[in-house]
Amino acid sequence: MTIKRLGLELIKKKLEPGKVVLLYGPRRVGKTFLLTQLQEQLKNQEKIAYFAGDRAIVQKTLSSLNPEAMRQFIGQETTLLIIDEAQKIPQIGDNLKLLVDSYPKLKIIASGSASLSLAQKVGEPLTGRKKTLLLYPISAKEIIQTKNQGFYLETLEERLIFGSYPEVFQKGSWTEKQEYLLELVDSYLFKDILELEQLKHSKKLVDLLTLIAFQIGQEVSLSELGNRLDFHKDTVARYLDLLEKAFILVNIRGFSRNLRKEISKTSRYYFWDNGIRNAVINQFNPLNQRNDLGQLWENYLIIERLKKQSYEQIFSRNFFWRTYSQAEIDWVEEREGKLFGFEIKWSPRKKIKPPKDWLKTYDNASWQLITQENFLEFIA
Repeated sequence: MTIKRLGLELIKKKLEPGKVVLLYGPRRVGKTFLLTQLQEQLKNQEKIAYFAGDRAIVQKTLSSLNPEAMRQFIGQETTLLIIDEAQKIPQIGDNLKLLVDSYPKLKIIASGSASLSLAQKVGEPLTGRKKTLLLYPISAKEIIQTKNQGFYLETLEERLIFGSYPEVFQKGSWTEKQEYLLELVDSYLFKDILELEQLKHSKKLVDLLTLIAFQIGQEVSLSELGNRLDFHKDTVARYLDLLEKAFILVNIRGFSRNLRKEISKTSRYYFWDNGIRNAVINQFNPLNQRNDLGQLWENYLIIERLKKQSYEQIFSRNFFWRTYSQAEIDWVEEREGKLFGFEIKWSPRKKIKPPKDWLKTYDNASWQLITQENFLEFIA
């Protein structure tokens, strides 16, 4: 099943002469396939030059710091330059800056499977000259638009267990999906980090992620993690930062403004994809055989909400909220001068009221309970 990606229209909107669109996202999330689709749609509107950054001649020419030579190589008539695996080209950031400055009518897209490496190489040189797009695993809205809402709801259990990486949708049986995710974690997940940080193996990262996997929806203590892994807490912080940059984890901070008893200096971590989380702990049992259903549901809805924010251009600062007296809200959005609080629960039968301190302290705040009955409004 080929899913219609929302990122395709977004990347077309971001295309602009004199700008570089940087396409980021996890490995195996479909960036190259998206660029192939883009070429097909724009072939009658643009003169397109597409290059793979892992080819020697491409690396040599597009790292030359010679704008005339680069322009000759890509073609004088080219209006849209697409570079995949761009991180493999030496000094790619400086060379893209030269192209943009020398040929202000040229549109450029740069993408790479090693998004962390690409981000490091293009950051400073392209300041003010770039636009970014995050490509997530398949979203609920993309499934519904490609198929229908009925199909999505029928396969919701699979999304909670196997996640939404594109290739998961191509696997027929539960065993094939499980094998794919285990291979993804074993062969691809840590590749960027291991290459950049010169770590000899990924076992330490797997151990850290395993602990995080069982703390979904809870504050994470660096000291506690360090003690359990025999790491210094600074090492834990460094690894967590790398896992964020590699699009494996998402860090959400605590919200605090008015109350001394609000907790604000800790973080909660969520996995970019439920399937990756379950592969890390090698747990693919059906939902009726699990004791972590609440964690799966919360992780899934929060990541789907981030997809919705990104693709629909909802600009928000995201937090959780908790007080020392244990009052809490799973998800808080600060946008449009207001605060929006959301409590996430699997069962619609649980009757939960908003925390009194939340509504009393913040007169511009709202609160909503998200369950199986209304979650589609929240994510799709």
